[in-house]
Amino acid sequence: MNSNASVTPGFKKSFAVWIFSILFLIGLVTFIYEVTRQHPERAWQAYLINFLLWSAIAQGAVLFSAVMHMTKARWSGPLSGLSESFAAFFPLSFILFLILFLGKSHIFPWLHEDLHGKEIWLNIPFLFTRDCIGLLILYLFGFGYLYNALQLKLDPNQSRGKFRKSIIDAWQRNQRNPGRIKSKMTVWGGLYILAFAIVLCLIGYDLIMSMDPHWISTLFGAYHFVKAFYLGLGALIILASITRLRQGSASGLNASHFHDIGKLFFAFCLLWADFFYVQLMVIYYGNIPEETHYVITRTMLAPWNTLAWGVFIVCFIAPFFILLNKNVKTKPLPMVIICSAVIVGIWFEHLLLLGPALNQEIHSIPVGISDGLISLGFFGLMVIAVRYFLHVFPEILWVKQNR
Repeated sequence: MNSNASVTPGFKKSFAVWIFSILFLIGLVTFIYEVTRQHPERAWQAYLINFLLWSAIAQGAVLFSAVMHMTKARWSGPLSGLSESFAAFFPLSFILFLILFLGKSHIFPWLHEDLHGKEIWLNIPFLFTRDCIGLLILYLFGFGYLYNALQLKLDPNQSRGKFRKSIIDAWQRNQRNPGRIKSKMTVWGGLYILAFAIVLCLIGYDLIMSMDPHWISTLFGAYHFVKAFYLGLGALIILASITRLRQGSASGLNASHFHDIGKLFFAFCLLWADFFYVQLMVIYYGNIPEETHYVITRTMLAPWNTLAWGVFIVCFIAPFFILLNKNVKTKPLPMVIICSAVIVGIWFEHLLLLGPALNQEIHSIPVGISDGLISLGFFGLMVIAVRYFLHVFPEILWVKQNR
């Protein structure tokens, strides 16, 4: 079996790790500084947006591997292994969610409102308990799937680290039977896919839709988990593109891989826009004041109408026309630019959904330098987690048809 350990720089010795660690520290210091100032709600708004964004990226990227396994899609090759590296962010995501509790008075505007009987569902103890349990189940299923998937990829002759050794021991206990391990992967993968749909719906309802407690959309949960997969595919393409640019053919990635995942990314670009459109049209035709107020505020009234058009162009119009070209999908650098733009666009889409409820007395889009610095901190944390995973499990870049 080949190993890319020679082309993967040491984690501790890598200069890039220091750069991303500095980015994380900058984001952390900025957040703490802003929380102690006159308007801590702005810092908590940025924190919530970034928690939702980067958690969705990790959750959606791991979903790619589970879906590829369940559908027996052999074309994914090393892309599945790369997607599994985003699971390293799961523990961090769970901790970041718990920290949200400290800012509850700033991120839940309904705390002191008359909820007209919705207090049964919208109360802090119940909300955090159910979301905490949901995320815990989702991440446990994800790690269960990953634990078995890694058994088919790791080199049993290299057992450095306790986690690696436990996986290799499990491979030995399973009598080196790939069929048995794949059956377990199917169970864990199916559970992860099911939990992904349910938990992402719950998070969408509790941490986004509930900010305007008198607005209801039964489609919003599905819209949220489709968006998470869209984000996960974009982040996976970026990681695969960087890996290809750095390692060339040694990465095991080729033009066909990028073309195939580019088509999937294009498909979910259309699906995300379709959910956006369908939700909008149902509200338009229903013409119920409680529902139309939410849409009018975000699409027709300043300053949010400009942001709404910007998000729509960046996340749908531009990718749609650009990705119609087959050659673009096969080129790593253009795909990095497109996917990065979409991720930034979805960041602003979260601001569009949350901003009007959290900033009711403003006349300009509430975004500044501190929001960018806090976002860079989350970005640095994600890169550190993924890079560490790739350092511990470098074999995931290599496709092993038989063992």
